[in-house]
This record gives sequence, structure tokens and C-alpha cells, in this order.
Amino acid sequence: MSTAAAVILFAAITVYAVFGGADFGAGFWDLVAGGARRGQRPREVIDHSIAPVWEANHVWLIFVFVVLWTCFPQAYASITLTLFVPLTLAALGIVLRGASFAFRKAVIRTRDQRNFGAAFALGSVLVPYCLGAVVGSVASDRVPAGGVAGDPWSSWVNPTSVVCGVLALCTSAYLAACFLVSDAGRLSDDTMVAYFRRRAVAAAVAAGLVAFAGIFVLSNDATYLFDGLKSRGLVFVILSAALGLGALVLLARHARRGARLAAVGAVVSVVAAWGVAQWDYLLPTSLTVADAAAPTGTMGAVFVATGLAAVLIVPAFALLYVLDQKSLLPEEGMPEPTPIRSTHD
Repeated sequence: MSTAAAVILFAAITVYAVFGGADFGAGFWDLVAGGARRGQRPREVIDHSIAPVWEANHVWLIFVFVVLWTCFPQAYASITLTLFVPLTLAALGIVLRGASFAFRKAVIRTRDQRNFGAAFALGSVLVPYCLGAVVGSVASDRVPAGGVAGDPWSSWVNPTSVVCGVLALCTSAYLAACFLVSDAGRLSDDTMVAYFRRRAVAAAVAAGLVAFAGIFVLSNDATYLFDGLKSRGLVFVILSAALGLGALVLLARHARRGARLAAVGAVVSVVAAWGVAQWDYLLPTSLTVADAAAPTGTMGAVFVATGLAAVLIVPAFALLYVLDQKSLLPEEGMPEPTPIRSTHD
């Protein structure tokens, strides 16, 4: 049962890396779009893309914490006690960017729009970096087992955490740019299609360079993970690189939908490589999945809840995303249409 719970946990992390990552990446492109005049149209495309789904994207993070806390309480205690600083910063960033995104649409003055826009964009950069730093801390064996706290600063301010944080930011930007190319195409805006295509290429190059630098960092600072990536996780590393390059080729050939799917596959492969390389440890090399598992009855209840969610909630998410892609959802903040009254009323 512990293996099944771990699979559910990593599946939820993977889904969040895709949908939450694209959401954060869109905020990054908002940050670097330029001034009010030059960045107006890119920000309009970004708003149009994420407005219907940005709240739903972060439900997966809540699910990750619930499964980790319920099924692996010792690992949860160790991670949260040691990494409370980056986790708190990430939580503040999520709240800040969400509130700012909503208020930016409600205020009228340009100065207020800029302030809320800056808060949204900065939060979009802070969160993926902090979450990536948390992954780097776990992967480099800086979180002690036993539900005790490690060092609150060196645990996430270290070479592996920095590389993982920057890589999370780069992959989020890459994924978002590929999504935004497709969304700009739905809006029949060829200028924005080319605009985000160039940024997808730039983000892919940046992610590749960070990943290459990570080889040297992990070989010295996270030896267990590095050994796993060279062996059991190698197929996913190769697959991620191939899909990332394939997405760029498809973008060059104007195959927007195929490029988006390839970009998603590249990010999924990165997360899978981490999970497989670290297996069967939750905290390398001190706490295995089996040793960290909660009692059987507790995990059984989680499996029942997960099954109900798969039947009731996942289809609702799928419907939301399908309606969004078909442009059948109302624009956030737009007034409701006024009903036509009959002349006989």
C-alpha cells in the first residue's frame, strides 16, 4: 500500500508541475513583457489564457500536501520543520499573486494596475523557485528523518537547491510559452504566436543550460540522486531532452498542438526522472517509502477518497480545460449580457 500511496503522491506532483508550472510561467512572461504600452498585448493574451483556470490549477498542490501529511506523516513533519522558510515564502507568493491578479482587473488607475501587476509577476517567480529549492533540499539529503528539523537556511540555500529552483523557473517559463503560442493561435494573433514562440525557444535553451550545469552540481552535492539519474532514471532524462527538442521543432513547423503536448511530456519526464532516481526513498538516504508509511487503515481511507476524486473531480477539471480551450468560458471580469426584453412585457 505504501508504494501505491507514493505513486499517487508523485502523480499529483507531476500534474501540479504541468498545470501550476504553466500558470507560474505565464506570470514570468508578464514580468518581462515590458512597459505598459509595449507589454499591453502580451499581457492581454496571458490574462485571456490563465483567467478561467488559474484558481483550479493550485488545487493539486493542496492534494499533494494532504497525501504527504496523511500517508507519510514522518516525512511531512521533517520537510515542513526543516523547510518552513521556503514553504512559507511559496505560500505567501501564491496568495500574493492570486490576489494581485484579481485586483489588477478591478482597479482603474494605471499606477494601481502596475503595482498589482508587479506583485502578480514577482509572486509567479518566487513560488516556482522556492518549490524547486524544496525539491533540491530533499534530493540532496538535507532533510533529516525522524520528524526533526534540519538547518532552516543551509537546507535550501545550497547548490542543488539553487539549481533545482532555477530549473523549475525555466521549465515553467518554457511550458507557459508553449501554451501561450497555442492560445495566441486560438485568438488568431500571428504576431503574438511569433512573440511567444521566440520566448519558448529562449526558455528551452535556458533550461538546457541549467540542466547541463546541474550535472556537475548533482555529481558533487546530491550523489544518491545523481547515481539514480545515471541508471534507473536515465530513460526519463533522455526522453525529456528528446521531447523538449521535439517541441521546438514542432513550434518551428507551426504545429502548435503537437508542440504543447511535447512540452508537457518533457516536464512530466523531468519529474518522473526525479521520482524514479530517488526511489525507494522519500528522504534520501534516511527514510524509505515503506518506513515512512502511515497505518494501513489510514492509507485505505486515502485510497477511497482518491478514487472518489478520480470519479467526481477529475472529470470536472477535464471539462473546465476543454471548455477553456474551446473558448466557451466567459472572460473573467466581463459584465453579464443584458437579456433582451420582450416588447409585450
